[in-house]
Amino acid sequence: MTEKKPETTATTTTDVATRGTGALASEQGRTSIADAVVSKIAGIAARDISGVHALGGGTARAVGALRDRIPGSRTNLSQGVAVEVGERQAAVDLDLVAEYGVSIADLAQAVRRNVIGSVERMTGLEVTEVNITVHDIFLDDGLDDADTSASSAPRVE
Repeated sequence: MTEKKPETTATTTTDVATRGTGALASEQGRTSIADAVVSKIAGIAARDISGVHALGGGTARAVGALRDRIPGSRTNLSQGVAVEVGERQAAVDLDLVAEYGVSIADLAQAVRRNVIGSVERMTGLEVTEVNITVHDIFLDDGLDDADTSASSAPRVE
């Protein structure tokens, strides 16, 4: 007759250390981070990269431009950023406009690296993915739409 070993359900301190505790969860309590916090961090980190002209798709940028014209309003730092935040991990989606002449592949790699580094350093969350969609290319032709209408001759008198 073979003797069965009883199954143990007790966790050792090593198991606890590798499973649930970390920067955001400890024996003293849990820290939860709101999606808006991660969105702002990711938005600021993406804007820090040279070659990123703006964040957001066409509609988001239009609404942001209107908001910027209102006296006393603040820039929406999480515009063009969508996040999913769990207990230990986060995923980030970015919509951006690149400047003309910049390698989009290199730009995406630099943005991804900066966003991951900033979010992980500031929150302690593991960033599982950063998805980037380039919606447009910004051409800096030096012309402002408001100035060209005033400087051109009238079509009718």
